[in-house]
Order: sequence, then C-alpha cells, then structure tokens
Amino acid sequence: MQTRPLGRSGLSVSALSLGTMTFGNQNTEAEGHAQLDLAFEAGINFFDTAEMYTFPADPATQGRSEEILGSWIKARGNRDRVVVATKITGPGARFGHIRGGDLRFTADQITDAVELSLQRMGLDTIDLYYTHFPERAANYFGLLDYAETADNAEGRDWTPLAETLAGLKVVVDAGKVRAVGVSNETPWGLARSLALADAEGLPRVACIQNPYSLLNRIFDVGLAEMAMREDCGLCAYSPLGFGALSGKYLAGAAPEGSRMALYPNFKRNFTARAVAATGAYVDLARAHGLAPAAMAVAFAMSRPWMTSVIMGATTQEQLAENLSAAELTLSDEVLAGIDTIHADNPNPAP
Repeated sequence: MQTRPLGRSGLSVSALSLGTMTFGNQNTEAEGHAQLDLAFEAGINFFDTAEMYTFPADPATQGRSEEILGSWIKARGNRDRVVVATKITGPGARFGHIRGGDLRFTADQITDAVELSLQRMGLDTIDLYYTHFPERAANYFGLLDYAETADNAEGRDWTPLAETLAGLKVVVDAGKVRAVGVSNETPWGLARSLALADAEGLPRVACIQNPYSLLNRIFDVGLAEMAMREDCGLCAYSPLGFGALSGKYLAGAAPEGSRMALYPNFKRNFTARAVAATGAYVDLARAHGLAPAAMAVAFAMSRPWMTSVIMGATTQEQLAENLSAAELTLSDEVLAGIDTIHADNPNPAP
C-alpha cells in the first residue's frame, strides 16, 4: 500500500483509508473489527471516525464508532502502527444530543470534545483532529449557491477562525492532538485558516476532508490548486457516491440492508443526471473488465493532490473490492472515457 505525507505534519498515511461511520449501526462491533483487520492486513494505517458517528446521527449510537475503533486498537495492540482521525461536531438541529447541543468551535468545547473522544477510544492522543463542517453559514453538503444558505446574513454569530485555531493549539500543545484538519470546508475557509496559522503561529491545517467521486468533482475547481500549492491534500470521502458507483442501485434497485434501502431520503447521488452518469461509468468499467467500484476508487487515488481516499463498506466483500483499487492503474483509454463522460454530464451529485 502506498503511503503519502499528511500535509506538513510529519505523519505518513496510506493512500486508502477506512471510514467507520457504519460501526455500531449497520455493522456490529465484531463486523467492524473484521473490516479493520482486513484493511490493516492490506496495508491501511489510516482510520477515520467522528464524535457524531454512527451515521446518520442518532442519540442511541452516538460515539459507538469511536468506541469500536478504540476497542480494536486495544485488542490488536497496534496503536503505534495506526493513524487515528476523528472530528468535532458543529452546530445543527440534528446534533442536540451531542455535548448538550450548544456546539461551537471554542477552546473550551474543543478541549471537552477531545477529552470525550479520547475516553471513548481509550487513547492518549488523536493523530488528526478535524472540524467536521464549518460553524459559520457556508455552502457545503451539496449547497452550490451561497445566497441560498438559510442564515448567511452579515453579523451571524460564529467563532472566529483564529479563535478556533487557538483552541486547537491548546490541545496540540497539551499533546492530545498531533495534527489538525478541516472537513466540508470551502476555499475561503481553507485559505483563511492557512493564512492565520502561518501569520500567528497557530496549528496549520494538514488536510481537508471533502467529498470527491466521479459524480462530484467540485474539488477540482479552486480547492485542488490550493491543496497542491499549500501541501494540504484531500482526504476524500464518499468516493462511490453513497455506493452509487458500485452499480448496485441501477434500474431502481435497493438491495436489502443497503444504505439506500435503510436511508432512502439521501438522494443527492440518485438524481436523474446522477443515475445517467453512473450508468455510463459502470458501462465503461465493465467494458474494460474492471469492477466499477474499484475503477471509481482508483480514479480518486490517481489525483495528484489526493492524500487518502476514505472507503466505507458494510461487508467484507465490498471492502475487498474497494481495496483492489490499490493495485489498479487506469489505462489512458479508461481515463479518456472518464473525461468524456464527465464533460457530457459534469458533477451531477455535488
């Protein structure tokens, strides 16, 4: 498994990483441990979780993902060989069950959230700590027009980025966190955070975790150049577009136990345009003897500004297929076919 630098943090992470948001909900602890074993044996050293998980947010299972990841690390005795990433939750009506519900990125809340995550995982240090999404109003989670943001009026109260970075510095200086990142962030948010860190001696963002897939290449515009020039690569989530690019949902299928069967309201990757593009990508993969999921993951891995591609799976078979992308180099013909499909139907699932 290829490893890549995590920004300027000094850490090295595997080019594929395993997300654990289904652990404790769609996957039992035993199933989670089996996935972690398979990934680790394949050379993955980078594991992603969040205080919010499982997904979707649920008071009954909040924090279970961290607990299951932590119990696996303890059982395998491999803490010195893994890089653990987790996240602090921002404000939102869906998250009222997390730390009392008044969620902000202040120094006090960052300290509290870090301590709780460490307790759940049974660790002394978090290797990479993200803000899960901006506290301020911004266009993320598929919102393309900033004007559509419900509460983007001037004067809306949110913790200044310098204050958040200063709060992160407290936990870094205390040895509780080794590196920091941002997730679901915009070009302005990333640029401002980097500038503040460099100017004021605050923790420098090591990576950004945003969605990226054949169905959503928004990162290519603006953020890709920043990732390259600022040594702040992408840790891409949803490389299969909620599983769509595996092809299993084509023709309206929703296999029993699948995410679309369980969560049919998550439709961003299943609009008419997205379904048409998915069909074209699946046909391209199969015409070249490739597993559609492996082709999609391999394409994401091939981007020059990619730090790591975060896989999510609910079965060992799905995970094994995704892992096969680590050994896959896409031909010029396949890449040309991807470019043609993208040009005809760009970003149908932003």
